[in-house]
Amino acid sequence: MGPIMLDVAGYELSLEEIDKLDHPLIGGLILFSRNYHDQTQLADLVKHIRSVTRNDIIIATDHEGGRVQRFRQGFSKIPAMGDIATKSSDLNIDPEHVSQQLGWLMAAELLAFDIDISFAPVLDIHGVSEVIGDRSFHQQPAEIIRFASQFIKGMHQAGMKATGKHFTGHGNVLEDSHIAMPVDSRTRQEIFKLDMAIFSAIHQQGLLDAVMPAHVIYPDVDDLPAGFSKIWIQQILRQQLEFEGVVFSDDLSMQGAVQMGDIVQRAELAIAAGCDMVLVCNDASGAGKVIDGLPTNLPPAVRAKRLRKNNNLDFMSLQKASEYLKAQRVLEKFHAG
Repeated sequence: MGPIMLDVAGYELSLEEIDKLDHPLIGGLILFSRNYHDQTQLADLVKHIRSVTRNDIIIATDHEGGRVQRFRQGFSKIPAMGDIATKSSDLNIDPEHVSQQLGWLMAAELLAFDIDISFAPVLDIHGVSEVIGDRSFHQQPAEIIRFASQFIKGMHQAGMKATGKHFTGHGNVLEDSHIAMPVDSRTRQEIFKLDMAIFSAIHQQGLLDAVMPAHVIYPDVDDLPAGFSKIWIQQILRQQLEFEGVVFSDDLSMQGAVQMGDIVQRAELAIAAGCDMVLVCNDASGAGKVIDGLPTNLPPAVRAKRLRKNNNLDFMSLQKASEYLKAQRVLEKFHAG
């Protein structure tokens, strides 16, 4: 399993994409809304992807719920995580149970289409960041820990591993790292007391399988963005927190990464910092440059193999399962309120 995760342009694979996917450095592929027309097409696309890759790759997507849900028609409408606490209170239902059921439902539907992981949940604090906003569970770390833990337990029960993002927190910077270079000027003490406490607490429960560092600079800790920082990844995450799971870079094509050099240099720096797998999305030319520019003898992304799905239920069979019907009732009550 190679250290590169890339994307594809549409509903079907082009000959150029087939050639890229067969490269030994490819270890993953991420799907977007542009890759989804209907369920039959999605199933065919995933099957084709699997058939042309020499490695047993990870297939991922961003299916958090709310405004970040890549597949909609035919899939359950997962609400924004920020709505769970308020709406559950209004409806007098247990928000922890809602979180668990939504985590299970989101994961189970994706697994039924042979998609290994959703990059979820968001563990950022709902602070000043507009790009995070209601993607976060709450404004308070204790409540995020409470609800996110249950959401992850639901994912695990369905057979999907969880990826906490964006380590160590994107919620307290206004700038969007897709289009800017955010700098979080808070003190190390404040960051560790609030944002880091979330990742630490969930990891201590044994729930965190992977993390995705933020393209954010925390200058009181390091002058480099977290995803390119040996201090954050190797010293704090690996040594201090004793985290042994997978570290994914955020998309190296984002504006928050461009200051690190050209696309190949960004990939090299992220891997050197400790990322197991680097994402190159929405830039087919850049993905080609990374494939050609990285040495082919890079160590395989061994940890990432743990993220392969553990569920063989197809979607038709899933819809008949008692657990699925139970989750649908919770969702219907939530949306009806």
